[in-house]
Formats: sequence, structure tokens, C-alpha cells
Amino acid sequence: MTNQGFLINDNLVKHKFVFICGLHRSGTSILFRSLRDHPEISGFNHTDSPEDEGMHLQTVFKPSGAYGGAGRFGLNPNAHLTEKSELVTSANRNKLFTEWAPYWDLEKPFLLEKSPPNIIRTRFLQSMFPNVYFIVLTRHPIAVTYATRAWYRHFRIFWRRFDLILKHWVTCHEILREDAQFVKKILVIKYEDFVEDPVHNMRTITDFLEIEPHRIHQEILPEVNKKYFSMWSRDQRTPYLRPFRNRSISKYESRINKFGYSLLDLTFREPFSK
Repeated sequence: MTNQGFLINDNLVKHKFVFICGLHRSGTSILFRSLRDHPEISGFNHTDSPEDEGMHLQTVFKPSGAYGGAGRFGLNPNAHLTEKSELVTSANRNKLFTEWAPYWDLEKPFLLEKSPPNIIRTRFLQSMFPNVYFIVLTRHPIAVTYATRAWYRHFRIFWRRFDLILKHWVTCHEILREDAQFVKKILVIKYEDFVEDPVHNMRTITDFLEIEPHRIHQEILPEVNKKYFSMWSRDQRTPYLRPFRNRSISKYESRINKFGYSLLDLTFREPFSK
């Protein structure tokens, strides 16, 4: 082993790695920036990567775009990585750290990364790093689906695209729940709870990481789902869309309820549990 290899392994052992998980448009960016401001945490900043996401700053595994991008990647079985992946090797572990290290301040004890596919790669990341924490942010599937669908306006059949993105939300969260049984340190927070009481929820996060509380400097906007819920209600009143909407409810309502959300009662909210 080279001297560089020894150095990399030493850094892997002495640091704690924090991965933020959550689908596109789930509010993970504001959580990432809020945690990055903590004096004990170093997170990527001023990179060429969209939202400073680490998946674009490495060559060990494929980013979400390789599997269809936002609202699609989780439907490809190859995007789901666990400790059984052939990518889990000592060489790749060192390579991944080497490629991410220039974007971190290695003088800080906690190293932070955020990318949407983390939600279906918790077991893989746990196998790649020795002392790892996962913070998962979930957001109401209606908000995530409408917000993500806006990126695909060039598709002519809007409702079919909606149904696919909603299926993607359900699929990724079901994978997360299954994988969470094998993850040692994982905290799941609803975005709606976070924006309603960011101080309390940030305290929950710092307690989870066992670090000092930290004041949030980022702007947190309440009622973040209101416009998307209005769009959902509008579609219910639109005669030609109502059958498609009702079909989505029939297909996904019971599965979504398991994650503390509802397509019928948009105010329904319960904690996520493994």
C-alpha cells in the first residue's frame, strides 16, 4: 500500500460521514445548507455540481441521470446499491474518498454529502464508510410529484408522467424502508415537520449526530406544499383528469399510508418507522 493509501484509510477512520437522503424536490438542499453551516461539519460548496451534489463529483458509481434522472432513477433495479454490490471494494472505497476529499475541509470531524439516489443506496454507503449517519427527508408525494413533473413539460401526456413519478416516489420509499432494517444509524424526518418547526427538528438532528445545537441561518419557508395541494384539488375538479387522479389513488393510497401520508386526506401525517 502506498503512503497515500495509508493516509486515506486514516481519514476514513477518524471522520464521521453524514449522508442526506431524499428524492429530488424533497427539500434536501435546504437541510444540506443548514447542516453545512455547522462549525463541526464540512459539506461540499461552490462546486460545479448542481446543488453541490456529490454524485456528480465522483466516478465510482453512476449518478441518477444514468438511470433516467429525477422521478425515474429508482425504477431501474440497477440504481439500487447495497453492500452486495460489486462496487464495494477497498480500491473503490479509497477512490471515492479521494475524489470527494478536495471538496471537504478535513480538519472538521463530520463530512457531509447529499444526493437524491442516497435514498436507495444507504446500505452501499454504510459499507463504504466506517462511521456513517443517514438523515432522510421525506416530503408529501403530491408535492414531490407535481414539482418534479414541472421539469418534464415537454412530454405531451402530462398525467401519464404524473403517475410514473408518483410510482417512483412509492418505489424508492419502499426500498428505503426495507434497507433501513440493515442500517445502523438512520434518522427520518418529514419535510413538512422541518419547515414548521426548524429549530426543534435541527435540535433532533444535532442530538442524533451528538454535536452541539446550531442556529439555522438559511431561510425556511412554511406552507411549502400549499400550491401543489391546490393543483391536486384543481385536477379533481377537471372532468377529464378526474379518472386518472382516482386511478392513482386506487393504486397507491394504501402504500403511501405506510409512510405517514395520504392522497385522500392531505393533512394526514404520521411518523415514518422502519
